[in-house]
Amino acid sequence: MKIAVVTEDGKRVSAHFGMAPWYRVFTIADGQIVAEEMREKPHHQHHDHAHGHGHGHEHGCGSHEAMFAPLQDCDVVIAGGLGAGALQRLEAIGVELILAGGQVDEVVAAYLRGELKSDPRRIHRH
Repeated sequence: MKIAVVTEDGKRVSAHFGMAPWYRVFTIADGQIVAEEMREKPHHQHHDHAHGHGHGHEHGCGSHEAMFAPLQDCDVVIAGGLGAGALQRLEAIGVELILAGGQVDEVVAAYLRGELKSDPRRIHRH
């Protein structure tokens, strides 16, 4: 089993799936972490929307398809928050989504203990 945590720095769960540049991926065997790695994640770029460049909801380089490619062998994704498009894509590829915040190591440990609860209020509704 593999658990991917969306992160900006490898330490904290990112509050926004689309903006984070990394997945920290844990390989689990017999309820224990046996390996981990950082995988680069294509992501939306921050833009200054105050200047009215008229690019709607397009955020630059990270297409949804590319964002999910590094998850093809993962069973679970832990994210601090995401939009409806990312939620639909995760559901379509059959990955379990847990919406939770905090330190990456702590949320993975809580998940392995069966104590991590997903918070649906973390879905961004624009």
